[in-house]
Amino acid sequence: MSTNQETQRVFIGKLGGTTVFDPIGDPVGKVYDVVVLLHRRTPLAIGLVVEVTRTHRVFVPITRVTSMKPDAVITTGLVNLRRFQARPLETCVISELLDREVNFADGSGRGQVMDIAIEQQRDGTWLVTRVHVARLVRGAFRDRLGESLTVDLAAIQGLGVRGTDQAADTLLANLGEMKPPDMAEALHDLPETRMVEVAAQLPDGRLADVLEELEEHDQVKIVSSLEPERVADVLDVMQPDDAADLVAELPRKLAADLLELMEPEEAKDVRRLLAYDEETAGGLMTTEPVVLAPDDSVATMLAHVQRRDIPPALAAMAMICRPPLETPTGKFIGVVHLQRALREPPNTQLGNIIDTDLEGVTPDKTVDYLTRTLATYNLTVLPVVGPNTGSLLGAVSVDDVLDHLLPEDWRWDDRAAVEAAAVAEAEAAAEADGANGEDVAALLASDDAEGANASPSGETGGGH
Repeated sequence: MSTNQETQRVFIGKLGGTTVFDPIGDPVGKVYDVVVLLHRRTPLAIGLVVEVTRTHRVFVPITRVTSMKPDAVITTGLVNLRRFQARPLETCVISELLDREVNFADGSGRGQVMDIAIEQQRDGTWLVTRVHVARLVRGAFRDRLGESLTVDLAAIQGLGVRGTDQAADTLLANLGEMKPPDMAEALHDLPETRMVEVAAQLPDGRLADVLEELEEHDQVKIVSSLEPERVADVLDVMQPDDAADLVAELPRKLAADLLELMEPEEAKDVRRLLAYDEETAGGLMTTEPVVLAPDDSVATMLAHVQRRDIPPALAAMAMICRPPLETPTGKFIGVVHLQRALREPPNTQLGNIIDTDLEGVTPDKTVDYLTRTLATYNLTVLPVVGPNTGSLLGAVSVDDVLDHLLPEDWRWDDRAAVEAAAVAEAEAAAEADGANGEDVAALLASDDAEGANASPSGETGGGH
């Protein structure tokens, strides 16, 4: 390990078997491996695999490591004892990369990975920066190791075959059935060309879900790379408010062409939303809340809110209106809360359980007003009503308001500060209670017992 004023460098191979201690000096386990994300634009170390017993390994986020040296690793002492299982796109350095055959980027031959270095940056993150590699020299019967040297990560090809070098369809298979936000994060971390290539192979519905979770820059890059007809099909299945937000970020001519290619009814909704200021209820609302008539039954409402295309926030409430029931509707009457509907017989008419106290907001209401109203009345959705017609125009959900209030890059912002604050709070609470720390062996025994009850193999669940 070498150190300078800005960074601390650690070679991962030297960490293997190093004892991990909690803050008071008690051993937690030994370093078994280091988990990295090589597919990122800036390859990153995210945590340690710690062997707490011979058969039980756990994941310790690198944000919980306060000191990392070849002779000792010190953590905060807060260890999640769920068994470690690598997620898609994660790579374990010691078990997967050491001894791997690679190529030199300058074409000077092949080599074998002997070690990999990570360096701590000023912001606390650990980047994968250097590779210690031995040149492979062709012999009479087999290759032998020759000169060894330490080079920048960019000087080596073949390390990231699981992530950046594999075919897009193979990468999609590795991503599996990730939820849209998780897949969006995985795509965001890919180099731009790979992100676009993988996104292009997603089915329309899946791509629509993922686009709704991506930041605007990534959305535009993906959409601009696809055929306009394909983009129009994807926009048709997106939530209208998300589709409008995306169209608003595109060059004017492309946006106009896409609106012409979309289904007329879907394009009509998007055009209507684009007419509102994005800082208002009209700019944030969706035109497709759950809308029912007063003579519809509770059973009908329950069938509607169970639809997979209805977001959870919108499913918490049905808007009761006079026909027509497509926005803009006839006169808005009130709402029926899902919780109230669940307490009623299935054949109960919704008109008998309407909450008429919840007044709709007009489309010009500001984000601050919406935030205060949602918080004051503990709501997840607000109806948006025309100021003159009294018809329902749409609905604003709490997730759209939150998404607007948070910074643009909130999905990808480094979580280290948040996690560190949570750890500090937990440690302070433990200290206040007079706690002296958990007995790892006792917790592990409890964890294993629960796992044995959960499945014959004793696994307690995948991931970390």
